[in-house]
Amino acid sequence: MIRAAFLSVLVALQAAPVSAQALRPDQAQFREIYKELVETNTTLSAGSCTLAAEKVAARLKAADYPDADLHPFAVPDHPKEGGLVAVLPGRDPKAKAVLLLGHIDVVEARRADWSRDPFTLVEENGYFYGRGAADMKAQAAIWVDMMVRFRQQAPKFKRTLKMALTCGEETSDAFNGASWLARNRRDLIDAGMALNEGGGGRLDADGKRLLLTVQAGEKFPQNYRLEVTNPGGHSSRPMPDNAINRLAAGLTKISAYQFPVMTNEATRAYFAALAPQVGGEMGAALRNFSRNPDDGPAAAKLAGDPSYNSVMRTTCIATLLEAGHATNALPQRARANINCRIFPGATVEEVRARLESLVADPQIKVTTLETRSEIQKAPIPLTPQVMKPIEAAARKLWPGVPVAPYMLAGATDGAFLNPAGIPTYGITGLFADPDGGYTHGLNERVRTRSVYEARDFLNDVVPAYANQ
Repeated sequence: MIRAAFLSVLVALQAAPVSAQALRPDQAQFREIYKELVETNTTLSAGSCTLAAEKVAARLKAADYPDADLHPFAVPDHPKEGGLVAVLPGRDPKAKAVLLLGHIDVVEARRADWSRDPFTLVEENGYFYGRGAADMKAQAAIWVDMMVRFRQQAPKFKRTLKMALTCGEETSDAFNGASWLARNRRDLIDAGMALNEGGGGRLDADGKRLLLTVQAGEKFPQNYRLEVTNPGGHSSRPMPDNAINRLAAGLTKISAYQFPVMTNEATRAYFAALAPQVGGEMGAALRNFSRNPDDGPAAAKLAGDPSYNSVMRTTCIATLLEAGHATNALPQRARANINCRIFPGATVEEVRARLESLVADPQIKVTTLETRSEIQKAPIPLTPQVMKPIEAAARKLWPGVPVAPYMLAGATDGAFLNPAGIPTYGITGLFADPDGGYTHGLNERVRTRSVYEARDFLNDVVPAYANQ
C-alpha cells in the first residue's frame, strides 16, 4: 500500500513541469518576481512601466529598504513611462558603485497573434513563454531578486550597489528613462561600471552551450524614411507613375544589397572563439574570417547565417509600410521605414547617402529620422578587472565553455550611459537558442534552465564586482 502510494507520487512528480517540482526557496522567490514583471503589461500603447516600477518598489520596501534609498521617477508628459533607482549602500563611500541596469518596457504583443497570452508567464516543455520573458524581464527580475536578498542578508559589500529599472528602450521615439537619468540625474546612477543586457550565451540546435559572450560594443540603430508622392487619380485610369510601384522598386534594390564587410577587435575575437565550438565548414569559415576578413569565401559562408551576418556589416531592412488613401484611387503617397543597424565606424549620413544611391530614383525621398543617441565608435575595453569575475563564474557553472567579447547587433541603453562616463557591459549568462527565442516576435521564449543558471551566474559575478 505504502509502496504503491510512493510510486504514484513519484510518477506524478516526473510528469509535472519543472515549475511544479521543488524549487529552492530562493528560486521560488525569484520566480514570483519574474512572473509579476512579465504579467505587468509594459508596452508603450497599453501598458505602464510606472506600475511595474511601483510593484518593484513595494517589494524592496517590504525587504526593509528605507525611502531614502528608493528613487521612483517619471515626467509629467509620460506618466506611465516611469522607472526606479534603488540603492544598497556599501562599506566604502569612496569606492565607485556597481550599477545594475535593466529596461522593463517590452515590444508590442497582440493576444490574437500569439499561441498563448503574451502577458501570462507560461512554463511549458522546458521554456518560459511571454512578452519580455527573454528581453529583458528575466534579467530585470534577477536584479530585483538580488537587491531584495542582499538587503535581507546584509552582506555589506565594499561598493555601493545600485539598480536602475527604466522604460523606453524598445521604442526609439519614446521617453527613455536611461537617457533621462544620464542627462538629469547623473549623480543618482553614478557608478564605476554598469551591468546590462546584451551579452549572453549561444546554444546550438541541440541545446549544447557553445560560447558565453560579454558585450563590449553595439551597432547603432537608425531609421530612415523612403517616401514617394504624386497627384494620384482614379483607379480606373492606371498610370505608370504609381507611388506604390515606385517605392516597391526602390525597396527591392535595397533588399538585394549587402553593405561592405566590417570588423573590429570584439567581432574578430568572437568569431575566433566560436570557430572550434562550431566545427565543420562553418567553423572553418569562422576561423578563416577572424584571421582575414578579406577572405571572400569565408565571408560569403558566414553571411548565410543571419546571426553572423548581423555583426559583419551594417544592415538595413524595411520594417513598416504605409500607402494609399482609398481602394478605388491611385496612391498619392507611399512611404516605408528602413531600420538600419550601423556598424561602428560608419556614419548616419553615409548610410542615408548609400540608400539614396541604391534606389536611384529622384522621386523617392530618403530622410533621416530622429537619431537615438551618440554612436559608439569602438568597443569599450574588457580589462582583467571586468573579465576575471565572469571567467571564474563561467568555469564554475559551465566548465570548458569559452568566454569571448561580443559586439551586439541590436541596441541597448548602454548607448546613453557610456557617453556619460559609466562603462556599460552586457553581462547576462543567459544562453539562447539559435532562433533567438523569437525575441520581438511571436511566442517569445527562453529556456527555464537558462534563466535559473543565469541567475546563479550573476549571483556570483555581482558580489565579486561589489567587493573589488
